[in-house]
Amino acid sequence: MSSREQILSAIKGIERESKQLPDIPEFPQTENLQKVFKDSIQGNKGEVLSAIEFEEWIASLGDQKIISVSSRFPNLSTIKLPSDPHQLNDLNLAIIDGQFGVSENGAIWLEEENLKLRALPFITEHLVIVLDSQKLVPSMHQAYESIGSKHSGFGLFIAGPSKTADIEQSLVIGAHGAKSLRVVLL
Repeated sequence: MSSREQILSAIKGIERESKQLPDIPEFPQTENLQKVFKDSIQGNKGEVLSAIEFEEWIASLGDQKIISVSSRFPNLSTIKLPSDPHQLNDLNLAIIDGQFGVSENGAIWLEEENLKLRALPFITEHLVIVLDSQKLVPSMHQAYESIGSKHSGFGLFIAGPSKTADIEQSLVIGAHGAKSLRVVLL
């Protein structure tokens, strides 16, 4: 018998008493979900806009390379979505739909089918996520319940523009992805 088999056999031979997993407590949120969500996004260095504020902001941009895969703002693209994400290395703005938002931390769940290209939220210089205000959940516990066991292939939470800090506590925004995040809360 190899030493590996001896070790595994010894571990299997240890008697352990069965323990129940702890109950997950409820985390009720009595505060206004929209206000908490907005505060969380701002705390993450993002910005929350109304549809009117967004339309005014987008009109002020001028000539930019924009891709919108949002079902709410489908006509804002100034370039076509390529099949190869390498062609987006100078994309100024991507506009995408979020599936739901998490009030406690400002995280927004995105699924591959709404992104069209997985690289889109990372390769763009600025990111806009369009989110229905009725699709806010209080905490990550409810967020994971919302995701459940459905298979989406690829999904992620985004909670603000890309940020990193080194040992010297120097914060860099936009190091690994978008330099800014704006959430259009409808």
